Amino acid sequence: MAGSSHGHTPAAWTGVTIVFIGFCIAGVFMVAANPLGFWGGIVVILLGGVVGGAMKAAGLGMPKESAQLRTQPAAATATAQPATAETSA
Repeated sequence: MAGSSHGHTPAAWTGVTIVFIGFCIAGVFMVAANPLGFWGGIVVILLGGVVGGAMKAAGLGMPKESAQLRTQPAAATATAQPATAETSA
């Protein structure tokens, strides 16, 4: 996965960050037995998905052409390189 640019966009980073904060909020209020705060965290999680999708629609996500090219199998393209023989004199 290090060779691809999967998720390395402002839309992905922003969406995931907001969702992470929502999970933290929901987790804290779940342990504190506060249902209103828990559902507030769930709303923040959903908001993260909406914000990420809106940013992608605004052009801050991965272009569709790039995503389609990565899903197609790579053609075996071997280029012949001339052999270089080093001679020691």
